[in-house]
Amino acid sequence: MKDNYNVGIIGATGMVGQRFIELLADHPWFTVTVLAASARSAGKTYKEAVGSKWAMEGEIPAAIADMVVMDAEGDAEKIAEAVDFVFCAVNMKKDEIRALEEKYARLECPVVSNNSAHRHTPDVPMIIPEVNPEHLEIIEAQRKRLGTKKGFIAVKSNCSIQSYVPALHPLMKYGVTKVLATTYQAISGAGKTFETWPEMVDNLIPYIGGEEEKSEIEPLKVWGKIENGEIVDAEEPSITTQCLRVPVSNGHTAAVFVSFEDTPSIEQIKEDWKNFKGEPQDLELPHAPKQFLHYFEEDDRPQAKTDRMLEGGMAVSIGRLRPDKQYDYKFVCLSHNTLRGAAGGGLLLAELLAKKGYMD
Repeated sequence: MKDNYNVGIIGATGMVGQRFIELLADHPWFTVTVLAASARSAGKTYKEAVGSKWAMEGEIPAAIADMVVMDAEGDAEKIAEAVDFVFCAVNMKKDEIRALEEKYARLECPVVSNNSAHRHTPDVPMIIPEVNPEHLEIIEAQRKRLGTKKGFIAVKSNCSIQSYVPALHPLMKYGVTKVLATTYQAISGAGKTFETWPEMVDNLIPYIGGEEEKSEIEPLKVWGKIENGEIVDAEEPSITTQCLRVPVSNGHTAAVFVSFEDTPSIEQIKEDWKNFKGEPQDLELPHAPKQFLHYFEEDDRPQAKTDRMLEGGMAVSIGRLRPDKQYDYKFVCLSHNTLRGAAGGGLLLAELLAKKGYMD
């Protein structure tokens, strides 16, 4: 890998784009040199384009504030020439996103996507870096299809499954047969704050469009296998979900119920969680949490407000593991949805790609 990479952010004015800007402000490997958004923002400075919609706690980084925003679609050729790769977090129709991301890939510009448009494209890896880094091998087949030498698309999974799939993964060796997960999802997952969505104060909405389908299907691709140039979804476990929007600013919580072929003990599960690590930890990637899975013994943990920023918001918190009357066990998980679940997960994926040479 190189010492430094020039990076573009496509969709820089949105919630996830803002989080990318915040995370990349002092990155040791990546330097933001291009910001892009819709045509209506193009030509403005970033601080003019984002205006009052800046939702991060700190100020816009000084190096970014006066950077002129480019047109993500109209300036694609210029952007692709100016950067080593791009992060993509746009708010467009899925067919438009697919076309835009493939356009950049064909321009020999790797795309690390936060969007869902390509999550089910068979030769596009959908990565949780600690769980299925081996799926990056499919990039070779994707490049053959696209006719590229460098360009490709890699995506991160849906933010809701980031809370419970990492907790289930070390337990797959016991033969996980069925999973029930109810997710309680923060309003930032909809790109909102309490100021922009006052209706969510003292409220709960028992429906998030498309979320339950994603939560039931995407883990099967994450646990799938590469066969004949495609990622083939796993057939098990059987997963059913319900997804609720709750009045929390950041942090997705999941109540998980699980059954096994060979049921482990509670002590063994806790030991598996404690010892679990993946390639990001082995490679000491800049944004890899040192302890990926944290188990809390307290009955009232994890809590979104208290625990979402654990390890810079990149760890997964687990608690309340206990036997269940219908399943073998039940427990609660928490992850920060715009850090581990969105921009942070995308950034960790980009670090993994760079370290393994895919960006060169």
